[in-house]
Amino acid sequence: MHKIDEPPRGFEEQLLTDLTAHVSRRAEEVGAARSAGRRRRFLPGWRVAGAFGLAVTLTVGGLVVQTMRVGDRPPPTASASEILRMAADAARQQPELTARPDQFVFTESVTTFRDLPDSGPYTNSRVQRWESAGGVAHTQRRHRLESEPNGWSDLQVLRLDDPADPTKELDVFPEPAYHGDLPSDPDELFRYLRDHPVDLHLPEGADEEAVYGGEHMVYTTARSMLDGYVPPRALAALYEMMAREPGAVVLSGGVVDAAGRPAVAIRTPGVIGGNVDLLFDRDTHVYLGRRMSVVRNGKESLHAAGAVIRIAIVDRPGQQP
Repeated sequence: MHKIDEPPRGFEEQLLTDLTAHVSRRAEEVGAARSAGRRRRFLPGWRVAGAFGLAVTLTVGGLVVQTMRVGDRPPPTASASEILRMAADAARQQPELTARPDQFVFTESVTTFRDLPDSGPYTNSRVQRWESAGGVAHTQRRHRLESEPNGWSDLQVLRLDDPADPTKELDVFPEPAYHGDLPSDPDELFRYLRDHPVDLHLPEGADEEAVYGGEHMVYTTARSMLDGYVPPRALAALYEMMAREPGAVVLSGGVVDAAGRPAVAIRTPGVIGGNVDLLFDRDTHVYLGRRMSVVRNGKESLHAAGAVIRIAIVDRPGQQP
């Protein structure tokens, strides 16, 4: 069975090399230090849904390294802020799911991924994940090729790689996948995400002050929240907060998600070595998923995309909603 959940190690290493170089140049320009003791660890699903490898979401001291390729068509009528506010309105209309700490957040997604960042064939797969709602168990996953409806793999337990030795795994549980404690006020949520940034597992020698003090770090942390389940009011606040922060742009031209659904793409800031676009339904503005592209020698190419098909709360890994 084709392995779909992790980008090639060489790809991640190149992005981390780029990160270190940029951080070195920016270290003296960044002010306030970010104390490591104030950070909670969030697992943004980079091993679970490696189409969005953590390395490509690194914020670098306010320097946005990305190529704005918005095409030749006229830009959409609505701005990124307007679309995000419409996404917030749509989020408020969604039914709320509740979960006990011993339950699991189930997510099924359609993914498109290729092993090499800028060449090679794409693989279309379907992935099911069971993430601990309360952070008291390891994530489990199974997958199949879209061309093989009955070809589901066995359940696999996923563990976080040891940052000091990527060949080893840590026997530690991820952070809760049910984000029920997030504030529902945009201002309070901004302060919360600023004070609790996602743990980027930086390479040795990287300047944490430059990275975690970056102006777009809150965007990076906000993106990580979308890998789990955020209740409607908090989700609306998340989009409202993104709408207020500068840096996001709407990509022009026709866009579809990995499942073929018409979408609007919002390119988010704070990415090195490539771009991450959030996709929203073109009519309802409900969040559909995301896609990741890489930039090599000035050329941008799609590396991976994921479309959320369904999300639910279940009692155990392997259980279907």
